[in-house]
Amino acid sequence: MLADVGRGAHSGAEVKVHRLLRDAGISGWMTNVPLHDDAGLIGVVDILFPGQRLVIEIDGRADHFDERAFQHDRSRQNRLIARGYRVLRFTWDDVVRRPTEVIATLRHALSLAAA
Repeated sequence: MLADVGRGAHSGAEVKVHRLLRDAGISGWMTNVPLHDDAGLIGVVDILFPGQRLVIEIDGRADHFDERAFQHDRSRQNRLIARGYRVLRFTWDDVVRRPTEVIATLRHALSLAAA
């Protein structure tokens, strides 16, 4: 896990997603990338595929427990989309119980960007 933290994982879910990506042979991604718009910093995204302008966000309950955090995430996502990024959101439950679906969804999104 220390190696994963050194690669940019901030949570157990992020560690699992990084491993899923590596195990699936998916490359071209970066972790914890700050993205900006004309108003300044939009936020630091969990995973970015820069060439495809695809953002992956891993949503844990600890960070999304109140209305303010929920609203902040929606506003942030809107700013990302307005800048031309596509955003996929996955939860702990997705990553742990449906890893095959997570990878299939990601592969499909990446294939659309390549087309």
